[in-house]
Amino acid sequence: EVQLVESGGGSVQAGGSLRLSCTGSGFTFDDPDMGWYRQHPGNECELVSMIRRDGSTYYTDSVKGRFTISQDNAKNMVYLQMNSLKPEDTAVYYCAVTEGPMGWVPQCLDSRRAYWGQGTQVTVSS
Repeated sequence: EVQLVESGGGSVQAGGSLRLSCTGSGFTFDDPDMGWYRQHPGNECELVSMIRRDGSTYYTDSVKGRFTISQDNAKNMVYLQMNSLKPEDTAVYYCAVTEGPMGWVPQCLDSRRAYWGQGTQVTVSS
């Protein structure tokens, strides 16, 4: 059974930093993509960042230069360092892993598209 456990969310003021961590277990596919989605109430589920086993990465435009994704393949862990946080970064952040290429999903926690963590709240106040 695939399990993803997130940690590191919280509340910060604008300009602050948070680091999200995700530990994965139970998946045996050879070349998983791991990443982070976020969803604010009333908004669509957004792919924030993802990383492949070869280290290639993707960032949505709004976080480029502020967020950094990294991984520890041996431990099936993925991290998201978030700096210069803005109020619009406020959302529930979900760790996800896919067997194939990670991309757009119609809704966070859609089990047809990815395996998901439970989500962690990030709140940025102005």
